[in-house]
Amino acid sequence: MPGERDPDRRLFRLTGEDSRDFLQGLISNDIGGLDRGLVYAALLTPQGKYLADFFLVPDGTDVLLDIHFSLAEGLLRRLNMYRLRAKVQIHDVELEVRRDLGEAPKGAFADPRHPDLGWRSYGAPGTADAAADTAADPIDWDAIRVAHCIPETGIELIPEDTFLLEVGFERLHGVDFRKGCYVGQEVTARMKHKTELRKGLRRVQVEGAAPVGTDLLDANGKVAGKLYTQSGGQGIAYLRFDRAGGTLTAGAASVTAAPAPA
Repeated sequence: MPGERDPDRRLFRLTGEDSRDFLQGLISNDIGGLDRGLVYAALLTPQGKYLADFFLVPDGTDVLLDIHFSLAEGLLRRLNMYRLRAKVQIHDVELEVRRDLGEAPKGAFADPRHPDLGWRSYGAPGTADAAADTAADPIDWDAIRVAHCIPETGIELIPEDTFLLEVGFERLHGVDFRKGCYVGQEVTARMKHKTELRKGLRRVQVEGAAPVGTDLLDANGKVAGKLYTQSGGQGIAYLRFDRAGGTLTAGAASVTAAPAPA
């Protein structure tokens, strides 16, 4: 199995006749997308705040769930809490996650968030050629994310704080507004249809550097947001749009917001 191993993932397998309907009533995206490949989705609090993001992977009649290891135990507890009498079983599964750019090999799936994120594949540990991890320079995934303002688990995506639409989940194909009810759906739909977003992620130009999470200050010293991932003189920032004009500062770094991503 080619590609670069992603060691920060944990996988669960959902089996049972109710597994897809069970997920459909919980997650931000439409489970029907599994007929076309990976589904990127999130589980929210009833108040519409992010708890975890993950990929759902079709595997015959089963569904694999690919999540960052730091959120896995919390998600498992939530799923078991919601499971009740549904005919669903959830098990850990020992598979290796690999990702790369370029043409996807047989059995791999395109990353649904953006074409420039390449593909993901799932296989038994140790089946890849060991040279695949060392033959080429590592891919700068942060640079790709920054270029397209794509948030990352545990950095820009903060449990019980983040709202999906403020971090671009619609643009990243992670939320469906036609699928019907799910946990947190009412708040998310209201933000989509009845309010104008006043805060959110933007790509920024950065002169200098600052620790992830550094406050951004406007010319009057008021907090205008926070600076997160940085790469190659650019970064991802969470901004209050009414304070994001002109040059901002993050510690010793100077920051200028770019236009909203398309």
